Amino acid sequence: MKHQNDPQSNLIAPDWRIIEATDADVHARNLRDWQQQYDQISDGPFYGRIDEVALEHLQVFREHTSRALRQQCNVWPNALWLGFAAGTEACRINGQTVTSDQLMCRPGGCEFELVTPEHFNIYGIVVGQQALLRTAEAQGIPFDARLWSAPRRNWNPQRLNALRIALQRLLAPQHSGLAGPLQQDMLLMAVLEVVQRESDARPPPGYVRRKAVVDRVKDYLEANRQAPVTITELCELTHVSRRTLQYSFESIVGTSPLRYLRLSRLNGVRRALSQPEELDEDVSVARIAARWGFWHAGQFAHDYKQLFGENPSETRRRTSGTPFADAAQAVGCTTGGASS
Repeated sequence: MKHQNDPQSNLIAPDWRIIEATDADVHARNLRDWQQQYDQISDGPFYGRIDEVALEHLQVFREHTSRALRQQCNVWPNALWLGFAAGTEACRINGQTVTSDQLMCRPGGCEFELVTPEHFNIYGIVVGQQALLRTAEAQGIPFDARLWSAPRRNWNPQRLNALRIALQRLLAPQHSGLAGPLQQDMLLMAVLEVVQRESDARPPPGYVRRKAVVDRVKDYLEANRQAPVTITELCELTHVSRRTLQYSFESIVGTSPLRYLRLSRLNGVRRALSQPEELDEDVSVARIAARWGFWHAGQFAHDYKQLFGENPSETRRRTSGTPFADAAQAVGCTTGGASS
């Protein structure tokens, strides 16, 4: 993945890796496409680990360092970096203390200094500025110009914890299995939550407009039930902002558009598993799930059981009276799907 030289690369599938080091400065060079130099400032053997996922316009990582460090950092040009502690430890950026409920933010091509304590874990998101601007424009989100002037900022603790959980799942070896475009769109939305500025209050759209937005999305999702549909796509489809899209779904159907999509597809799988024409032993649970956009075995089985209280194989076995393998065994662990 060549962010620095080719920010418009065609990488679609997530590129996931773990890399370890026993020397601080070697570890600094292991973070892909960054220019860094680390000085160890506390005693003892060093151990560092980077868990990283690279998407088309995004780099997401969790970095562990066992010893206190002074870090000179510079992210790739035309990008934006957001960083925050994975736990409760504080660090310093450009001489300013950063607590665990604060975010750090630096544009690409702008050197900054971090001083981190022993046994420190940090999450980082690097996003291409042009991709972020395009998403903001498509979703009607205004930027906060102050973002570029301050290296740290406060953020809503609940949103920050939700982002921690999302990154923890994404960086797990058996990650959520969402398709690359959907993962990227969800992370871009999280970044935009940080960088947006408050716009002038506008009256919410009326019922007729909200209902039309929801109906348009329903028709689109039915026609594209196997595709990993993103919020950006739905905003462009309906010509409304993300806030209006969210408000329309919450007021008309009582849930978010992404949750509506996930629940609709899970119910579609359940109906298919109960239909006589799908009870042929040659038509596996995996194939039926794939028709509805579910490609990751573990996440599909988890979501299905959470919603219906039984495994998909149990649904089919009860309907057909024939034992079938559990979906988690039948589906290969590949990236892609519609879970959210």
